[in-house]
Amino acid sequence: MKSFWVCVLPLLVAVLIGVPAAALAATQVVQGKPGAAGEWRVIGQTHAKHTVDHDQIFVQGPFDNFRRIKFKVTDSPLTIHRMVVTYDNGAPDNIDVRQNIKKGGESRAIDLRGIGKRSVRKIEFWYETKGILNGRADVTIFGMK
Repeated sequence: MKSFWVCVLPLLVAVLIGVPAAALAATQVVQGKPGAAGEWRVIGQTHAKHTVDHDQIFVQGPFDNFRRIKFKVTDSPLTIHRMVVTYDNGAPDNIDVRQNIKKGGESRAIDLRGIGKRSVRKIEFWYETKGILNGRADVTIFGMK
């Protein structure tokens, strides 16, 4: 019964305060994991729906000082327009990605500013799906230290 309320209560609060359910579902909190420098590791994953064109992933420390980011797309092609990486000091880094990613493909590696000096707190990205008939794209974000 407790797990029921853990799942339902945030949605109930969102409805009462007027937050769209799509925006709530598009947010994910991820705990960083240790790993060797130079290895790609999963930061987060989301499902790009046809009704949502913006997702965000919150990254909690430790192990969140990434120097590069890339996207992997499965199940449907996707165009990523831009992203905003917010660091622990609140400074945003606006990055134009403008890349078409095929089904099963990856974006280029995107270098972040302040290598090893700033921890990533949030990654927001804007995208466009490639038609309803293709289904929804699963987007995985990877980070490299």
